[in-house]
Amino acid sequence: MRALMSKVVIITGASSGIGRAAAKLFAEEGAKLVVAARRKDALDTLVAEIAAWGGEAIAYAGDVKDEGLHQHLVETAQRAFGGLDAAFNNAGTLGEMGPTPQISLAGWNDALETNLTSAFLAAKYQIPLMLDRGGGSLIFTSTFVGYTAGMPGVASYAAGKAGLIGLTQALATEFGPRGIRVNALLPGGTDTPMAQAMIGTPEGRQFVENMHALKRIATPEEIAKSALYLASDASSFTTGTAMLVDGGVSINRT
Repeated sequence: MRALMSKVVIITGASSGIGRAAAKLFAEEGAKLVVAARRKDALDTLVAEIAAWGGEAIAYAGDVKDEGLHQHLVETAQRAFGGLDAAFNNAGTLGEMGPTPQISLAGWNDALETNLTSAFLAAKYQIPLMLDRGGGSLIFTSTFVGYTAGMPGVASYAAGKAGLIGLTQALATEFGPRGIRVNALLPGGTDTPMAQAMIGTPEGRQFVENMHALKRIATPEEIAKSALYLASDASSFTTGTAMLVDGGVSINRT
């Protein structure tokens, strides 16, 4: 039995990296998907790949900072598939990087709106549809940065992603009695376009890999498997967690 058979799932940030890997894995596990990202061409390619082996996915291009996008995604899930069982709110940004006194207010606000406010907007529209189903699973992609480790030059990123953990805990207690589980997924270094932008050089990659107890960074598919666990009934007693999937970066001192 496939883990998400006939489940309806929204995935944001689905055009690349962890979101794309999750969309393919969830579809393989039987989910019917509504996928979103800013790049329509990449989404169309993803949907075609899923359809080629019999999966079902509908794409919508838009910005997660836009409240209308979240409303449209849940309306699409309801109209096309009859409801919503889970959502993987994965879209995010590194934002403007550099010494904190040099970060512009516009850059700060953009990062927080993309990484944190978008999660509030997603929950605002996703939760009512899940309640109609009698429950569901809500997942946010956070990070170990700002939670178990501090890193220079990424204040707005760390602040927004840490805020997701507080949002996760509040929603988990608010809606747990009504069958909705809410969890934050905290990946370690992962081989995505965002990570490549942050790491920058082969020397930087080697340094980041060595930060981890496993002495490597993750593939997007590895992180997607943990998202699958949280989306599926395998995690039926898991809620309110900041779930580290970080290759030991939080505990490594070697």
